[in-house]
Amino acid sequence: MQEWLAAMGWLRLAFAAMFAAAIAGFGPRLAAERHPPFDESVLTWVHEHIPAAFGRVLLLVYQASGVHVTAVLVLAVLIFLTVRRFWPELACLVIGTGGILLIVDRWLKPLFDRRRPSDRLLEDISGRSFPSGHAAGSVVFYFLACTLISAHYPQLRRPLFLASACWVALVWLSTLYCRAHWLTDIAAGAGLGFVWLSFCLAGFSVWEARSGRRRHP
Repeated sequence: MQEWLAAMGWLRLAFAAMFAAAIAGFGPRLAAERHPPFDESVLTWVHEHIPAAFGRVLLLVYQASGVHVTAVLVLAVLIFLTVRRFWPELACLVIGTGGILLIVDRWLKPLFDRRRPSDRLLEDISGRSFPSGHAAGSVVFYFLACTLISAHYPQLRRPLFLASACWVALVWLSTLYCRAHWLTDIAAGAGLGFVWLSFCLAGFSVWEARSGRRRHP
């Protein structure tokens, strides 16, 4: 336990504690508001300032970031790790991606039961809204995969993280444009994703230290 806490670091532990307190305090209030003024104003601003041509691109981004397309990408990364026989990295990625889905879809969304925004631009957007699974899942999968892969291929570290950061930002913006989520949903999902990502990487670092493997940069 002490090793894991040390691997997390006090800054990330403090962030996790503050995030948990914020979710517990503000989550029920957000869920109770059918038309939150701040979130409504953000969605209105997004639609007023994004050109229609770029909006069509964002619709495609949202659809590409859905469960079915993302599952193919996750499977491709898992196959790569399997072929390269990176077994600990494979286990870490499975736990990370599977864990965040369970936390969001099986626990937090049913717990808060927040409605999505009205007038959604795509018909197949359903389910509850808080926190955003798109935001949490994209943070965990892309940045966890980048960290694990770039540890073996350092020359790929910068392009992998840069491409992932740009894609994640587009995914977040696309959820707003499609009116699939409120901004507070995305903020909560991003925070949750960072906390879970930190937990997974801390556990992986402890495992590496105990097994005598070289620690990842």
